[in-house]
Amino acid sequence: MSLPAAVIVASNRAAAGVYADETGPLIVDFLRAAGFSCGDPAVVPDGEPVAAAIRAAIEGGARVVLTTGGTGLTPTDRTPEVTRPLLDREVPGMAEAIRAHGQAAGVPTAMLSRGLAGVAGECLVVNLPGSRGGVKDGLAVLEPVLVHAAEQVVGSDHAAGA
Repeated sequence: MSLPAAVIVASNRAAAGVYADETGPLIVDFLRAAGFSCGDPAVVPDGEPVAAAIRAAIEGGARVVLTTGGTGLTPTDRTPEVTRPLLDREVPGMAEAIRAHGQAAGVPTAMLSRGLAGVAGECLVVNLPGSRGGVKDGLAVLEPVLVHAAEQVVGSDHAAGA
């Protein structure tokens, strides 16, 4: 049985049809290859629509929600601000590792990403950058730990009472 996951793309221009999103499909393909069940990405405008989409995914039973976009410094980049109130607890090491990986790969602007990672109920939520390169770097970091982290959120990898 595969764990349910969701992908949310925060982009005013992609949501308006100005251009096609290219990051969401990368993440969906990654999740499916990792054994998650995942539908098509939800492409929404920056800000509160991102929070609404995260809430809907969690309420729909997603165990992992990966967002892309809205983590930079522009005035419309609000993904961390709308994600934080939804989290019961943060997992700062994941977000820090994503930023560090990008910097180590020679992308100095990776340090500008303000993405968060954390747990909302029984769901792991991770904000990825909005660029294809940033998404690829983030997925490289998540690949060895994502299934384990999703299982840990509900205690699946520990014996009862342990």
